[in-house]
Amino acid sequence: MERTAHTKSYPKALKVWLYIGLFMLIVQVVVGGITRLTGSGLSITKWEIVTGTFPPTSAAEWDHEFDLYKDTPQYKEINEGMGLSDFKFIYFWEYIHRFWARIMGFVFLIPFLIFLARGHIDRVIAKGLGSVVLLAMLAASFGWIMVASGLIERPWVNAYKLALHLSIAFCVYAALFWTYLKAFHNKIGSMDIKYLRMMKVFMVLLAIQIFAGGVMSGMKAGVVYPTWPDMNGEFIPQVLFNSAEYTVENFNYYDRNMLLPALVHIIHRTIAYTLFILGLYIGINLIRKSNNGIIRRASWMLVSMLVLQVVIGIWTVISCQGMIPVFQGVLHQAGALFLLTTALYLFYILGNSYTSSDG
Repeated sequence: MERTAHTKSYPKALKVWLYIGLFMLIVQVVVGGITRLTGSGLSITKWEIVTGTFPPTSAAEWDHEFDLYKDTPQYKEINEGMGLSDFKFIYFWEYIHRFWARIMGFVFLIPFLIFLARGHIDRVIAKGLGSVVLLAMLAASFGWIMVASGLIERPWVNAYKLALHLSIAFCVYAALFWTYLKAFHNKIGSMDIKYLRMMKVFMVLLAIQIFAGGVMSGMKAGVVYPTWPDMNGEFIPQVLFNSAEYTVENFNYYDRNMLLPALVHIIHRTIAYTLFILGLYIGINLIRKSNNGIIRRASWMLVSMLVLQVVIGIWTVISCQGMIPVFQGVLHQAGALFLLTTALYLFYILGNSYTSSDG
């Protein structure tokens, strides 16, 4: 029997507002992926919250920004000799990434104040949106910490910091989507509590996988092992069995050894296989056994996204011949976000009880 989330009835405008927020976050994740894969993230060397809203408009301003970029390790070690037009291209993507984040702030703040003044923001919505705001601030802060890590010694941002920034961004999306579900969707209750528990395990593994994917991307590990199902002719690279390789220096300077690319590949692939098997087991069993059409449709969505994401992941790896392909890389990152969406949706509707104070 379906249960109503709570007695509060929200206006349709609030639902549309949350939809717009989710869409804008998806766009931000996609633009962030393009920014990262085109090497654009280090093109803007300063974090100016107000004045940074406006791009250079004169030749003198462009020359000034370009001169700042020329002092970075990325320019000196990778892009030396780059022309101004090429610099404008990478500057464009980083600027759009930052500008879109500012726009999201206004899209959130102004309607929020209007809905609050009209009494449409109750404790359920306020609690969820509070989490979104705190996580968004954390994502922005880690974004700059990530960029700063590539402006001093290395020509790329730190892979671990990049993974944290990506994971927090996914958490922002998850918190907003969860708030939307609590406001406008019912919890149905699984016919067997074990599927709800298995979905909890699935969600934990998915969170770890998203972080591992960020590390893998930051290390450009796909370029090191661009083969599947083996890894350059080995299913488990021999470097992983050499205990002497497991040093703090190798973990810190992951771009100077083969251990870390191999290790993160194994972790990312192993979790992917585990998620695939576990997700198929949950989804297929719910499709076969559940009498609720909503649960069956959500299960089909999960199974479909799992299969699609695995295919895109394999396609991305085998396409990393010398460089990570932008299209496949961004598609794989977006696929992870949509997989998270379907998993959260199924996890939510499988909830077997509801109180207005649920987290």
